[in-house]
Amino acid sequence: MKYHNLMLVSLAIMSLNATAKVSPEEASKIGDQLTPLGAEKAGNESGTIPAWTGGLNSNNTAKSGDTGRPNNPFADEKPLFTITAKNLADYKDNLTPGQLAMFTKFPDYTMPVYKTHRSVAYPESVYPLIKNNAVNTTLVESGYGLSDFDTTIPFPIPNSGLEVVWNHITRFRGGSAVRVATAIPVQAGGAFVPVKITDRLVWPEYLEGGRDADKDDNVLFYYLQSITAPARLTGTALLIHETIDQYKEARRAWVYNSGQRRVRRAPNVAYDGPGAGTDGLRTTDNYDMYNGSPDRYEWTLKGKKEIYIPYNAYPLLNPDLEYDEIIGAGHLNPEHLRYELHRVWEVEANVKSDSRHIYSKRTLFIDEDSWGASVIDHYDNRGQLWKMSEAHNIQFYDVDTPWMVAETLHDLDSGRYLVTGLSNEEPKFMEWGGKATRQDFTSAALRRAGR
Repeated sequence: MKYHNLMLVSLAIMSLNATAKVSPEEASKIGDQLTPLGAEKAGNESGTIPAWTGGLNSNNTAKSGDTGRPNNPFADEKPLFTITAKNLADYKDNLTPGQLAMFTKFPDYTMPVYKTHRSVAYPESVYPLIKNNAVNTTLVESGYGLSDFDTTIPFPIPNSGLEVVWNHITRFRGGSAVRVATAIPVQAGGAFVPVKITDRLVWPEYLEGGRDADKDDNVLFYYLQSITAPARLTGTALLIHETIDQYKEARRAWVYNSGQRRVRRAPNVAYDGPGAGTDGLRTTDNYDMYNGSPDRYEWTLKGKKEIYIPYNAYPLLNPDLEYDEIIGAGHLNPEHLRYELHRVWEVEANVKSDSRHIYSKRTLFIDEDSWGASVIDHYDNRGQLWKMSEAHNIQFYDVDTPWMVAETLHDLDSGRYLVTGLSNEEPKFMEWGGKATRQDFTSAALRRAGR
């Protein structure tokens, strides 16, 4: 894969001081040479990646009837080409090892590639916060927390792999949202039973009354999840107060099980603890592609690459589709997928010698425009490629928010996979902007969610 060599040189120089803020002169590139989020504004030399011109946003795109399922602005487009096992050699330089392994594991696997659209946009009100973070936010001494940070994207001009990962962890997800979706473990033969989930997520800045310096100290966001089907899992609920510095203060997590009828602390809801309702396919930190404290890994920034990643995945929102039309043996039905060529940051994570994790190594490919991880390759403790995850993102242009409509995690050994986020058979998907209070994220609220 082609690296951006000049970028690598500057990164090598800047990595000498991994916690440094950028200078005002460097920050002045944001909004000029760089997008408001810090991506390269210009397209690539070949023209296959266009310049960013503002993305799809609430000011330039017709409003949808349902902001949780926006209309597909690219519905009339056809694939430019389709990658198959037969022509794979022509495109291998723009695919990750995990993506390449899918073609080996599944001979029928294909990847439809469409015209690239740089659709990402955040609310205009957020852009000044990001530029301000560039000259103020630093990593704390351990590297596993942030100082002088405001809301989202602490390092729009990153100096290290850890800073890129922090951008993924803190990226904007609408401020306040409720999601009604599924987690679907798929067996090697294609059999599945959907697990139905309701999530609620809010940043302290979006609570009624806003962030409170004392009550929300060290809190990045509040999260409440409840499982509503199948019957054997109904009544399971999870509450998280996600901390900004998890080295100083671990994530605060509680679970409620209707069978036991009690709330208990859940310190195992972290790292490689098992994810509920996923049939053992997902670790806790696989959720949202990667989440939680980064303290068990050494992070190395490799540079930028151009790869084919899921993007503008509006077909996966189609309410006329049923799950068995999307889900197949080994992988999702490519007829409903969309890949585009985009620039990504490549970050390699190797587990520390004094730590443990079932993934000894992860390679993250993080979209430069949104800071969301688009593809992650996972390696086992023998150093062998084991799993590959992909984020199928869209731009929710009515609310200026890029986020996933599906997330897949493939076990390349067993042929099983997990798809999280599909909502086609649900009456609704996303609800944005609802006002929440801290009382909505207490043990009492957790108990109510589990009933």
